[in-house]
Amino acid sequence: MHFRAITRIVGLLVILFSGTMFIPGLVALIYRDGAGRAFSQTFFVAVTIGLMLWWPNRKQKHELKPREGFLIVVLFWTVLGSVGALPFLFSERPNLSLTDAFFESFSGLTTTGATTLVGLDSLPKAILFYRQMLQWMGGDGDHRAGRRHTAYPRRRGHAAIPRGNARPIERQ
Repeated sequence: MHFRAITRIVGLLVILFSGTMFIPGLVALIYRDGAGRAFSQTFFVAVTIGLMLWWPNRKQKHELKPREGFLIVVLFWTVLGSVGALPFLFSERPNLSLTDAFFESFSGLTTTGATTLVGLDSLPKAILFYRQMLQWMGGDGDHRAGRRHTAYPRRRGHAAIPRGNARPIERQ
């Protein structure tokens, strides 16, 4: 396994994810709800983590096998959910514990709709927007994964309908 190449890719993905903090940060500026600081802090932490993973491994470019692809997906989902919890931790409202922040992040990315938040109407608009953005990203990821696995059904033995001598049934 090419662990350094995997680390490089996960680092790049975390850097890309850090860019998504600008959108709820902009919502916080528009509504002046005080949550903008949480998103700017998360941006800098995520960029730092991403650079720490990517920079030492930036020249590691190997042909990756499907097994390594699975590891990238698992690592990225874990790291993304963890970094995604930071705005909930850094925000003054809602005042969430570490466990609740992780729960909110992972439930958003898995699009379960479950929440530990109480009084959603009184929360900052940027936090509400961010929750929905996490659910959208999770749903989009599910959609892309589904399309990826159904786009080439005859590849590597994944045929939905096996090929062969299939003929229409003759009626007698």
